Amino acid sequence: MDWTSGYVAEIDYTYGYYRDLAPGLIDFSLLTSGHLPPRRGGMRYLELGYGQGLSASIHAAAAPGEYWGTDFNPVQAAGAQGLAQVSGADARFVDDSFADFAARDDLPQFDYIVLHGIWSWISDENRRVLVGILRDRLKVGGVVYFSFNTLPGWAAAMPLRHMMSIHMEAAGTHAEGMVSRIDSAIAFTTRLEEVGARYFTTNPMAKERLSSIASQNRQYLAHEYFNRDWAPMYFAEAHEWLSDAKLKFATPAVALDQLLAYNLTAAQRDVLGGISYDVLRETVRDYMLNQQFRRDLYSRGARLLTALERLDRLNDLSVTLTMDAADIPFEVDAGLGKVGLREDIFRPVIEALAAGDGAPKRIGELAEQPALMALPPGALIEAITVLVGGGRAHPAQTPEDVEIAQPRCQRLNSHLIERSRVSGDVTWLASPVIGGGVEVSRFQQMFLAAHARGVKKPEDWARDAWSILQKQNQSLIKDGQMLQTEDENLKELNAQAKALADVRLPLLKRLQVVP
Repeated sequence: MDWTSGYVAEIDYTYGYYRDLAPGLIDFSLLTSGHLPPRRGGMRYLELGYGQGLSASIHAAAAPGEYWGTDFNPVQAAGAQGLAQVSGADARFVDDSFADFAARDDLPQFDYIVLHGIWSWISDENRRVLVGILRDRLKVGGVVYFSFNTLPGWAAAMPLRHMMSIHMEAAGTHAEGMVSRIDSAIAFTTRLEEVGARYFTTNPMAKERLSSIASQNRQYLAHEYFNRDWAPMYFAEAHEWLSDAKLKFATPAVALDQLLAYNLTAAQRDVLGGISYDVLRETVRDYMLNQQFRRDLYSRGARLLTALERLDRLNDLSVTLTMDAADIPFEVDAGLGKVGLREDIFRPVIEALAAGDGAPKRIGELAEQPALMALPPGALIEAITVLVGGGRAHPAQTPEDVEIAQPRCQRLNSHLIERSRVSGDVTWLASPVIGGGVEVSRFQQMFLAAHARGVKKPEDWARDAWSILQKQNQSLIKDGQMLQTEDENLKELNAQAKALADVRLPLLKRLQVVP
């Protein structure tokens, strides 16, 4: 029997961190859409198909609760278990298949169950098992984060995947290795475009998609395109599957996606506004956006809040910036592309959040500041929703949760920072303030390691990092070109070290990523 069930196991998955899986962001999106989030006290959280387990490990360390997860790959499970042991989080990460996990007799009921992308890469048999887990193990009032490859956005690219997958199986050999076979499949498909295959001439976007595929990380491609099972799905189909688990679509998981003015034209909003049936409405929206990937929240009996209840709960929420205020651009990527942000609204909100060394601010207290009271009705909540949805801000945890999470995050971050000496695969660290991850590049982590050892000056951080890289025959890449000389590498490392000292380090200290 093939224990992989057709899922790629020959090549490791990437160490991605997915911020949308953070409990605090899930709660925020539920609140902004008018749904009551699960109770956080005694929270139980399950991730199905956690990959390398970086998201699960960061959340288990940073957001207090009881965490479970399963991923069939024992190498990935061992890595996730190791990170949980380092942090001391209350986490149980196993390598059960979905069927074996469903059959366990020690599973509790969960407040949060998250599935990121895995739905698109498994068989219908495994989908039925997942639906059973959701039906049997999600609490009433609980929430499911559910993301998957979507149609119609994938329709034009599906033949590309089919051709590359067939070529890899028919023309490649396992002796070549997965990366070599992927390269050969891409090269062969590119040759078809070059000789004028009519598929490409009648689907102009296919050439652009093929070029994008060719430039992507091979580990990512192996898992995205080359599993035996790969099935983009219309929203209506996915919704029907999940309805068997007594789940109801609640809202897009990314709060910014809830703001239709940032995602659809006025005419498109008029069409959507006339549709009350959620399955039709979301399907129409996918056609308007040619949606390729959906991130949704489903609930089991979550109570709808009144307008006043929603506002009261949002006012009780604290928010903090996750980047330096001076670096926040007055535009955001949304369904309409790059959408400009009104400076007369966003600047005073950003300045208010940055005041007092950027300490977390209650939304209700912000609303009482004279500069923000002068904003149009609803503008403060909308601005915060945009900042959070765009990755510039994040809901903050209670002081009690920060106190619990801080030592766990410190242990995990120290371990990951030390790991940066030999690998650049993990570029996220845990913040107890936000209960989630903060992006920190490999070189920034190497500088932080020197700083933790008492090295004071940025130029000394740079020299310390260069000495480590030299031992491994590694050089920096700038503007797509590898730097050749020691002077070139030190110059770039010095620039990055100074940027960390001047801007990034104070932010990381405020978020308690580093002491």
